[in-house]
Amino acid sequence: MSAVAPRPKIVKRAVHGVLMLDKPLGLTSNDALQKVKRLLRAEKAGHTGTLDPLATGLLPLTFGAATKFSQVSLEADKGYRATLRLGITTTTGDGEGGILEQRDAVAKALDLDAIRAACEAFKGAISQLPPMYSALKHQGRALYELARAGVTVERQPRNVTIHALDIVDWQPEELLLVIDVRCTKGTYIRTLGEDIGAKLGCGAHLAGLRRTASGPVSISQAVTLEQLEAMDDAGRLAQLTAPDSLLGEWPEVELSNDEAGRFLSGMRRRVALGDLPQVRVYGQMPRAFLGSAHVAGGELIADRLLSPTEIASMLMQAA
Repeated sequence: MSAVAPRPKIVKRAVHGVLMLDKPLGLTSNDALQKVKRLLRAEKAGHTGTLDPLATGLLPLTFGAATKFSQVSLEADKGYRATLRLGITTTTGDGEGGILEQRDAVAKALDLDAIRAACEAFKGAISQLPPMYSALKHQGRALYELARAGVTVERQPRNVTIHALDIVDWQPEELLLVIDVRCTKGTYIRTLGEDIGAKLGCGAHLAGLRRTASGPVSISQAVTLEQLEAMDDAGRLAQLTAPDSLLGEWPEVELSNDEAGRFLSGMRRRVALGDLPQVRVYGQMPRAFLGSAHVAGGELIADRLLSPTEIASMLMQAA
């Protein structure tokens, strides 16, 4: 009996940049990250915030030097398209849970004006109680793990802001309400759906969720796993955007070569600028992203710096 040939070992490499993934239904954020990491043969990778397995859509993945700026995306406002099933509340707040109450007759009696008024009530600053079926930790354990074990713990309300909440579609026969939401980080869309249902007096649960934006990045910029798998290596690398793509429209500062070297060593530099909480910093020749900083008292103060090795590697990758 012939021996089975061992699988060829994947040789990892330094890859730098951000890949905007359109996460498929059913995969955890980490599952999706590991699949893309293998496709790129990347040494170092991370994602910028958990997206539930039942949700699809934009998941920015960071590689190499870009992992230093993941927090920027974590803190950014988010955009979602959510589908709510009015008339039914569930144990989990989504379609996977058991039915707690069904009030279809109440939901069918609603008109669009009443639904619009209920949605308007949730615009602006609101307080949310995190759901038990969430990744929030309690004494080291995720709340959803405790919920599955039948344990409920006290949670503290959190303040979030709903910048925009627009009705996209209302299907009265199916009792499906589709909304677009633009909100601050940490907003629980399933809780928002349940609260809208409670406001309407019929209850609701989340029937579908798609993340459409994260900070300055839109789902239109994302690529699917299937598309990535069909590409050759050069095509996959071409999907990466530079680490500074996560920094959006932050003001930029350009330094001469001498000043760039001093800045990269952690030294403060004098600049003719007023105070700024966040800026992107670049070197001149060749033009290269150096890191993030802030300006205080006429000084440019580094926050997150790239190493000279990372900068050289990024320039080679771009070439």
